[in-house]
Amino acid sequence: MTRKSKPDKAPKPVSLLMLGSREIAASEFKARCLEIMDEVQRTGAEVVITKHRKPIARLVPAQPRTGSIIGSMKGMILWMGDVVSPTGELWEGDESNLT
Repeated sequence: MTRKSKPDKAPKPVSLLMLGSREIAASEFKARCLEIMDEVQRTGAEVVITKHRKPIARLVPAQPRTGSIIGSMKGMILWMGDVVSPTGELWEGDESNLT
């Protein structure tokens, strides 16, 4: 019984033009995990990890944290005026409770 030899799986070269996502089998990811993580950090390209040709996870570069939490919500809140002070409108809802 003879076996067919598999082609050598040499690491694929990475170019900066390949900034789109690429797919990689989970078994290959397991064997080259640290190398692939360095590649994602260096190029910013996304890697989709597949199992039986079905996507199961994405490896994307981490976004650097920006500043502190103080001021992080700036511009997110709208000022609608004073909503606490009395308006001067008469409300008859509690009149029966007053008599």
